[in-house]
Amino acid sequence: MPGAPTGSRSPAPGKGSKDPEDINADGYRDLVIPVGVGGDPVNPGGDQRIAVIYGSAMGPDPSTRTVYGRRDLGLPEPAEGTARRDAVPADGMVTADLDGDGFPDFVTTVEGKHVDDEQVSAPRTVPYVTWGGPNGPKEGTEAAPVGLPSSASKLGLESVVSGDFDGDGHHDLASLAQNHSSMVLLYGPFSRSGAPTRTDTGLPWSDGELVADDIDPSGSPRVTSLLLHGTSDGEQSGNTLYPARRGSGPSPNGKRLRPGNAHAFGDFDGDELRDVAVGDDGSRNDEPGYETEAPDVDGSLSVYPGGGGKPFTHRLPDVPKGAGNDYGPGRFAAADPDGDGRDGILVATYKGATLIDGDKRTTVLREGPAKAGGKKTAAKWRHARPAGAADFDGDGKDELILHWAPGPMFGLYGERPTHWWITDGTTSRDKASFTTKGFVRRAS
Repeated sequence: MPGAPTGSRSPAPGKGSKDPEDINADGYRDLVIPVGVGGDPVNPGGDQRIAVIYGSAMGPDPSTRTVYGRRDLGLPEPAEGTARRDAVPADGMVTADLDGDGFPDFVTTVEGKHVDDEQVSAPRTVPYVTWGGPNGPKEGTEAAPVGLPSSASKLGLESVVSGDFDGDGHHDLASLAQNHSSMVLLYGPFSRSGAPTRTDTGLPWSDGELVADDIDPSGSPRVTSLLLHGTSDGEQSGNTLYPARRGSGPSPNGKRLRPGNAHAFGDFDGDELRDVAVGDDGSRNDEPGYETEAPDVDGSLSVYPGGGGKPFTHRLPDVPKGAGNDYGPGRFAAADPDGDGRDGILVATYKGATLIDGDKRTTVLREGPAKAGGKKTAAKWRHARPAGAADFDGDGKDELILHWAPGPMFGLYGERPTHWWITDGTTSRDKASFTTKGFVRRAS
């Protein structure tokens, strides 16, 4: 069972890296996670920070960590009336080396004052860059606002993701204009004032959120595709893929994919081309008449090959009668725990997590305690859920990231994880395990 890590020390300074998730640029990928501080971390009203658990030759080391709040990242003060003035929402932050100096930067979307235009009334949202360095972002350095095109400057951007969308080796940003005018692509390298080298507003706006393929952690230029996932009210909603094009950015000819709220990019057939998986995440709209999904969507995922051709479909693990625990919504993650170059798809199930690798299926189970916070935890809510996968120790094989928190709301929505496991592949061994309750603000 995970325990609270003891002590806290600063990471060793790095010399530079091409991996946007190697925060201190020492050659080992790091784990960036949300944590609650200043109260009960499972309380939805709790204050959230961003924690970095640094990687090493032995895997992530929970005793080498840094916890960042808004002031640590040099972000502007929030708008009046914001209750949590030092909070940093994890879903509003991405990492990328925007200036190309070999040290990943934090890009955080910040809400400002309420703005009205002819179509939209909303808080103005602007991404800010906290520049990285050998020990990660430097405390006390003022973050730079990202330069926006005039067409989107009044209301700002939402759904900001990072990638290398033209394949030139420089890290870029993609987003949706809040005024509904277009998709906005900002190409690197960026100046230290936050200005991109060039901007593209040629792709159409659509209501939803963006999902981007990963930047290659090796540093090899790999052009990344964009997926636009339509707005969902619980039902499985539609997806449009904007395929990658080297030199010019994503194709304007979007390809309609099947409905599904879970997504993952990876090489799932081993042909060294990037594929995309889309599938049922288990969520359902509870309005009358909308409790079910179409047979070709319900309980399945589809992989669209990077080389073209028809998608192939996998059935997700069935839920035995009486064993259901509303495991969705559940995200997908690409994972290569055996290092053979072919990714499997890690999915959430009623058992916790299952890796689907071709025709092979492997269950990976970790469980939270039978009693937490003075309350008993029902057995069906103790299963840890998959949160991702990465190679933290540099051995060419991915570790799986599982997490858990007390209470059925975590089982339903993955809220406020407090227990973490970094597995040794699909085995019962762990490279690291820890709890985030009681994390210190900064490394000592």
